[in-house]
Amino acid sequence: MLPSHVSERVSGSADPSVDQLDWVADVSDSGLLTHSQAVLPVDDLIVTATVIIADDHALVRSGLRLIVEDNGFVVVAEAADIAETSRKVRAYKPDLLILDLSMPDGLSLKAIPGLLAASPETAIIVLTMYADPRAAHAALRAGAYGFVPKAAADRELIDALRAALQGHRYLDPELGVEIALEPTAPQGPPGGLTPRELDVLKLVALGFTNTEIARHLYINARTVEAHRSNIEHKLKVTTRAALVAYAMEHQLLDDPFLP
Repeated sequence: MLPSHVSERVSGSADPSVDQLDWVADVSDSGLLTHSQAVLPVDDLIVTATVIIADDHALVRSGLRLIVEDNGFVVVAEAADIAETSRKVRAYKPDLLILDLSMPDGLSLKAIPGLLAASPETAIIVLTMYADPRAAHAALRAGAYGFVPKAAADRELIDALRAALQGHRYLDPELGVEIALEPTAPQGPPGGLTPRELDVLKLVALGFTNTEIARHLYINARTVEAHRSNIEHKLKVTTRAALVAYAMEHQLLDDPFLP
C-alpha cells in the first residue's frame, strides 16, 4: 500500500502514447527490491510524489531533475549541502529525498537520522559515485530506503524511487551480489589505530580527498597528511587502494554514524 501522504489516482483513460511498463510483482521476504522486481504498476496508477534533490554539483542536480520530472515526480526543491538539505526537508517534508553521499559540509550518512526525525515519512535514496557495498550497507542501516551508484542507468534511480514509495528498500543489484558473497570479516581491533586515525581511514575509504577530510573533521590538511602517514606505517600499506581494502575487510564502513 502506498503511504497516505502520497496522492494517488486510478486512471481509466491513460494516454495511450505513454509507454506502459510491465512490472513483475516479485518481492523478497526482506522487502528489498532490485531493478528486476515490482515497483509500481504505472498503467493503472498515477502517482504525484514530491522530491528534493540534494547534491553539491548544480549540473548533477539539473540532470537529476530532468530524469525524475520526466517520470512524473514533482521536484519541490534543490539543496547543495547538508545544512540546506535539512532546512528544505523541514520546510517541504517531501515524499522522497535524493541525497548525495558526500557533501561539502559533511558525510550524508551522519545526517540521515536527523533528516528522518524532521520528516519521518520522507524516504531517502542515497546517490553516490562510490559503488561500495560497505557504504551501501551503512546507508541502509542509517535509515535510507535505497542506495544507487551514479554510474547506474537512469531507470535504476526511478526504480529505487518507486520502490521507496511502496515502502520497499532498494539496493543496486551488483552491490547486492557483492554483499551476499562477502566473507565474514576478521574480529578484533583494527591495526592499533587511534580513534582519529580510524576517522581518517574511514573517510579515505569513502573517497574523500585530504582537503575534504580536513574540512569534515575540523583539522588542517597537514594534520590529515600526518594521520595518513601514521596509518600507512601501522598497516604497512602505501596506496589508497590498500587503505580502502583494509577498511572494507574490517567492516569500518558498517557504522552509520561515521565521523
